[in-house]
Amino acid sequence: MTDTSGDGTGTKDLMPVPLRGTDDPLRGLILAISSVQQVGTLLDQCLHDLSAEQARGSHYFTPSDMARLIVGAAVPQDGHSVLDPVCGSGGLLVESHRYVHERVGLNPTMSLAGKEQHAHTSQVARMNLAVRGIEARVFPPADSLATPEPDRYDIVLANLPFNQHDWAQEGQGARQDRPVPTDPRWPDEPPPRGSANSAWILHIAHALAPQGRAAFLMADSVAKSAQPAMRELRKRLLRADLVECLIALPPRVFGHTDATACLWVLNKDKSPRASWGTGDRRGQVLFINARRAFEPVPGSRARRLGDKHVERILTTMATWRGITEGRGASLSYSDEPGWSRSCSTEDIAWSQYDLMPTSYAVEPPSPARDTRSRVDQLKHELVEKLDQVHALESRLLDALKEI
Repeated sequence: MTDTSGDGTGTKDLMPVPLRGTDDPLRGLILAISSVQQVGTLLDQCLHDLSAEQARGSHYFTPSDMARLIVGAAVPQDGHSVLDPVCGSGGLLVESHRYVHERVGLNPTMSLAGKEQHAHTSQVARMNLAVRGIEARVFPPADSLATPEPDRYDIVLANLPFNQHDWAQEGQGARQDRPVPTDPRWPDEPPPRGSANSAWILHIAHALAPQGRAAFLMADSVAKSAQPAMRELRKRLLRADLVECLIALPPRVFGHTDATACLWVLNKDKSPRASWGTGDRRGQVLFINARRAFEPVPGSRARRLGDKHVERILTTMATWRGITEGRGASLSYSDEPGWSRSCSTEDIAWSQYDLMPTSYAVEPPSPARDTRSRVDQLKHELVEKLDQVHALESRLLDALKEI
């Protein structure tokens, strides 16, 4: 490195000296990037292109409209501590900062933290935050599920990996042939090794502060599966009154899969208060059926939620909560057939703890609705069978290792 200060202070140029013959093209690239007026916009496009490339291997970054929905559903406040346990490129942390900054008009006094298992993706997250001047802590690469979170957070946001198999490390997960160390995330029984879905939900719930909220994406099967482990998980969450809202999202809005998912919103305190809303929603759950809330992406077969649909979902949630600021939502919420329905936890218990929004926010009877319902039912049955196959595969592999 060479001294470029010119005044003898010893300030160093952090750009490495290029190899002979590469000087002009490399410096030209650096000058082209430095001439961009909005570096964040350029970085967003680069991340979008990288995500499209990585999607072939089931690795992708959260689309911007989905990030707005996830963050808007959790409603972070100035001064909150925010965690993303699978932060990827850091998009949800960036959106959290933007969301609060837009409302307070000043640089937010938030504590942002992200965890990422893959080292190269963790570096992308650091770069994404640094380019925007956002102060956040990105932990060294590690598996978030390996240990419980030592701290409690006001907000937990996540675009979770679906249906991870053989997720537990040695000594974790349900094993019949060896004792399992006590873990505060699952005091009764560890989640099955065959799928990490329930482990992620319990991990997030354990990380919440006394009035904490979480918003995360999860496969449809977790909301509806008749498997005893999944039903017991939903029963536990409902009895603790942790579930605030579930939103059924359209297929293909992630850009890499036709699989459908729900946005889950957990809330440890649904009583009326200034930082949440004036409505008392204890013992109640809001279901939103946004299966057809999408728009086409021009020039492609892809879909996206789009600003209009994101705003409609968030306005429905704000009205249900009794938020009177920002969107001008009134205190009067009413169910909208085919779109939203508020249910008591007792009603959900009578429905075998089914948490699928399409089971509650049902369209008025029509031939088209009957056809779609039958197709949805067949899809859910197929997903459940595939989950059972994967769980059996994991158990067989464990048995073979012991031979």
